[in-house]
Amino acid sequence: MRPYPVSVVIRYLLLSLGMAWLLAAAPARALTPDDALALVEGGVADRIETLNRLAAEPDERAAALIRALAAREVLVFEGRVFISGADGVRDAVTGEPAELPEGAQDAMVNNRLRGALQGALAALDLIGAPADRQREAAATLQRRSFDEPDIEMLPLIERALAGELDPAARESLLMAQAAVLLDSDDRTRRLEAAVKLGEARQAVVRPLLLQQVEQESDEEVKAALRKSLAALERALQRNAILAELFSGVSLGSILLLAALGLAITYGLMGVINMAHGELIMIGAYATWLVQVAFKQWLPGWFDWYLLAAMPVAFMASALVGAAMERSVIRYLYGRPLETLLATWGLSLVLMQGVRSLFGAQNVGLENPVWMSGSVTLLGNLTLPWNRIFIIAFAAMVLLGVVMLISRTRLGLFVRGVTQNRPIAACMGVNTARIDTYAFALGSGIAGLAGCALSQIGNVGPDLGQSYIVDSFMVVVLGGVGQIAGTVYAALGLGVLNKFIEGWAGAVLAKIAVLVFIIVFIQKRPQGIFAFKGRET
Repeated sequence: MRPYPVSVVIRYLLLSLGMAWLLAAAPARALTPDDALALVEGGVADRIETLNRLAAEPDERAAALIRALAAREVLVFEGRVFISGADGVRDAVTGEPAELPEGAQDAMVNNRLRGALQGALAALDLIGAPADRQREAAATLQRRSFDEPDIEMLPLIERALAGELDPAARESLLMAQAAVLLDSDDRTRRLEAAVKLGEARQAVVRPLLLQQVEQESDEEVKAALRKSLAALERALQRNAILAELFSGVSLGSILLLAALGLAITYGLMGVINMAHGELIMIGAYATWLVQVAFKQWLPGWFDWYLLAAMPVAFMASALVGAAMERSVIRYLYGRPLETLLATWGLSLVLMQGVRSLFGAQNVGLENPVWMSGSVTLLGNLTLPWNRIFIIAFAAMVLLGVVMLISRTRLGLFVRGVTQNRPIAACMGVNTARIDTYAFALGSGIAGLAGCALSQIGNVGPDLGQSYIVDSFMVVVLGGVGQIAGTVYAALGLGVLNKFIEGWAGAVLAKIAVLVFIIVFIQKRPQGIFAFKGRET
């Protein structure tokens, strides 16, 4: 027998290798009529077992049938399964068009099967999906695993883990894998799952660990579960404290924005401006008008309307404040009772004017895309972007005010007129003009506060009434005329209020904070900081 040439042997070898690669890359198994029928008929437990097995196999017909079953588009007749969708009726096994027989029945889907379908669809959506969709699908699969851990879900999760995944989606799937492995008969795998779940920082894991501690018979696994549970509870307690601290700083930033303008008009100028809240409200309405203008004329730039609204809100409130000072307040310096009554009357005029122009109902403002949503840290610590923005915005406004008061010519004149008006006038300072500028500055800062507040609450004619009392409390507690004291008071009251609120409720927290301020002012009437006078 003549031997085959080497080239022929190599050709056949390469052909064999190619066929083997194609067979390995082909689907593990195609959807069979028995599988399709087992998915849509029979006991719920058997159908869920078939569902998990089919979802773990890379088969297009099985995936299409699962999606159709979730959409309630599956019918069955005499052992044949049909999909009735927008593109007509098709045979579920072959995918070919078919005639729907008379008497075909809808496939039954109960709540338990619906939950299993959600998990299967999430596993299918993980394959080749964008990163955001992967994170969403992985979170769905994780919730499903935590709610009803079932070892039969393991093939779905392991198939998803074998692909290319977003890091956050992979972490969620690893947690889901650990949750279903708690149902495993293998003691070693249960122990590994208990350790893995101890790394989670999510409150949803706690009921799962508590339930498993009660059910677990192996002492070593039970000890690992208890250790994981203790670590989780410490993490949740720490995150709860951080969340309260963030809420307190957020509230303090709001109070700071509302009180910073008052620290100038009242603290530096001595004017008891009861219309300060309405200046905040004017800034909020100016922001709303800018939003309406962008929607109508610049819809493509809508997400940046807030940046344009900031100077508009500042100028609108500053102009109203300047008009108030020039027309009424300038004649009442040194007469606090008359100033209080006059500005209270102006506040009523401003509120009624806004009601007449825009109506008594609240107006709606939308957050830009870059301020929507939240960021999650340390497992379950969720920080809203709009609150983060307000904290940063308050810091920028504070820095701007400090630089203006301490480093500019206008700030020098304001400090000079505040400390000694007659001497400042003798030095050539136009004190009347400086009063107007200072009052306009404080009013403009109130407008910026309204711009920020419009992103976290309702905007209506009564908006300012919610902040006027708190603003005065912050300024008085911090020390009249002391911007640093205003900062300490605002942040301190915000954090104190939130911590007491978490313990005793919102109403008792307000009462407790008010009692604290009364006691503090009695003991230290000058506030946290006070002007340092010259000793003689």
